[in-house]
Amino acid sequence: MTIEIPNNTYCTKSHEYITIEGDTAILGITHYAAEQLGEIVYVELPEVGTEFLKGDIFGTIESVKAASELYMPVAGKVIEINETLTSEPELINDDCYTAGWIVKITGFSQDDLIDTLSSADYLNHIEE
Repeated sequence: MTIEIPNNTYCTKSHEYITIEGDTAILGITHYAAEQLGEIVYVELPEVGTEFLKGDIFGTIESVKAASELYMPVAGKVIEINETLTSEPELINDDCYTAGWIVKITGFSQDDLIDTLSSADYLNHIEE
């Protein structure tokens, strides 16, 4: 299995990813997590405007195999949710980094990224 991770992406040990684009962070689950979950059938999304602390649960993903909570890798405020996932949760399986992103946040601190893994470190983590 080939796991792909965009170069500008940070990952967590709980398999969320964060991509920084200016003042916005895009969050989702990694390709590896999507593969492990199997067919994703439901995504619980937070409300726009909700503020989360680092480590807070911001949603849930359900697959044919299991349900998994989503943990916020950085503190921030939700400015956009991927509403398409409510009717097409399988987008996460198909393309987790572009079409299958989950939320966009702002107000995060670069300091919070210290606990995340680079794409290379994440690949090493999942191979252990």
